[in-house]
Amino acid sequence: MPAAYSADIRGRVIARVESGSSRREAADQFEVSPSSAIRWVSSYRATGSCAAKPRGGSTSPLEKHTDFLLALIEEQPDLTLDEIVCAMRKQRIPGSRTSVWRFFKRHDITFKKKPAGGGAGARRRGAGASALDAGAGPV
Repeated sequence: MPAAYSADIRGRVIARVESGSSRREAADQFEVSPSSAIRWVSSYRATGSCAAKPRGGSTSPLEKHTDFLLALIEEQPDLTLDEIVCAMRKQRIPGSRTSVWRFFKRHDITFKKKPAGGGAGARRRGAGASALDAGAGPV
């Protein structure tokens, strides 16, 4: 999505319209769309400001339940995302695994596997002849 026009160009278009030009003439002169000039002038007349409206900034519904979710992870740090979603459903908190993952990402909480020592390792061959020596046979 392109960036908003600067306050300078908006102010120039509005000043041109206020001095007597039509909105479309001002838009042509400053090479902006007529619809932008129309919106800028009507916004300026309604609010007295030519600043762009703020963009973005939606918040997650899970932010209301931050204390619950962080306490849940503090009690049991090895919970999976699915287990967290199940605990949320028991408390009647709506959400999905993806929304929970995004919530924890915003709060810089990661779920990493802990090294447990042995674990399932790669299967290895016992000590024996190498592959080249095995095919040689007696000479």
